[in-house]
Amino acid sequence: MENCFVSEINLAPVRPQNGLVSFASCIIYDSFYIGNIAIYTSPAHSLGYRLVFPTKKLTSGQQLPCVYPFRKESEEIITAAIVNKYLELMGNFNHVNN
Repeated sequence: MENCFVSEINLAPVRPQNGLVSFASCIIYDSFYIGNIAIYTSPAHSLGYRLVFPTKKLTSGQQLPCVYPFRKESEEIITAAIVNKYLELMGNFNHVNN
């Protein structure tokens, strides 16, 4: 997908619980902010992680997606950018704490 890029990735690592390891936010196309993206471990995914995009919970309990990549190529680009940033952060964290 041409001109699809992700910038200003911010991470908020959490104590791992049920596969959740961090929350992320980013800017898409220098104009669209997405926050509250959950990063989960996923052995089935080639990168070892998967993203869960924000949803809105209705009073009925039903959850509706708020924002998500519409195209597979976009999802792959966003996932790779965020997961790589997470791995970079964790690598630096582990290096500092050893």
